[in-house]
Amino acid sequence: MPEWIKVAFLGIIEGVTEFLPVSSTGHLLIAEKWLGHRSDLFNVVIQCGAVLAVLMAFSGRMRELALGLGNRENRDYLLKLGVAFLITAIGGLILKRVGFKLPETAAPVAWATLLGGILILVIEALLRDKPLKADITWWIAVAAGFAQLLAAVFPGTSRSGATILIALALGLQRRAATEFSFLLGIPTLLAAGAAQIYSAQRDGETIDWALVLFGALTAAITAFIAVRWLLRYVQSHTFKAFGWYRIALGIAILIMFAR
Repeated sequence: MPEWIKVAFLGIIEGVTEFLPVSSTGHLLIAEKWLGHRSDLFNVVIQCGAVLAVLMAFSGRMRELALGLGNRENRDYLLKLGVAFLITAIGGLILKRVGFKLPETAAPVAWATLLGGILILVIEALLRDKPLKADITWWIAVAAGFAQLLAAVFPGTSRSGATILIALALGLQRRAATEFSFLLGIPTLLAAGAAQIYSAQRDGETIDWALVLFGALTAAITAFIAVRWLLRYVQSHTFKAFGWYRIALGIAILIMFAR
């Protein structure tokens, strides 16, 4: 199979799964079993491609926030996004300073994916018939920052899944939780991509930029479709289907990578 077709498949998978609460890491792990392992740089940069989808899908909302700084609610929302991102960024720098290394086996990813699915079902059961609010509180913003950090430490947790789930648990409406998670992903994923590119350049890593950028573009297109679909979906559905899907995916990874 030509390399560009493999990259296209990986970009599609990344784009579809990055912002859905299903673990993009788990899906890429399975895909790479047949399509070949990719560098951390490749995986992080195609995530940046998915960020372009959020910029397009939320262009109106972002324009409203940027041009409406005179509005107290807009300033408050942006400040909470900034604090959540800052928590994740500082936590990531601390982890790097102490020499934290990601697991190199599939089992931790599988268990994080599976347990995350169970947690979705538990939280949805607890929220049944309970009124949810649309306001982002400071507790939610701070918790979202730490949720992103948790997702970084335990691959398979899903960044979007962790942030949406903690917001739901704290009483935020599904649509508002999804929007906050998506917008928070913009600085988070772009910062991760910039750090990874800087590290690769510093270490003299050979990079096929044509393939990397092609993968990023493919991820951007499919992520845009996935983001628009999820925003419509959460208006009339819970996240329980994603919970069951994650459980099945986690079990599948455990079986496929069993030694």
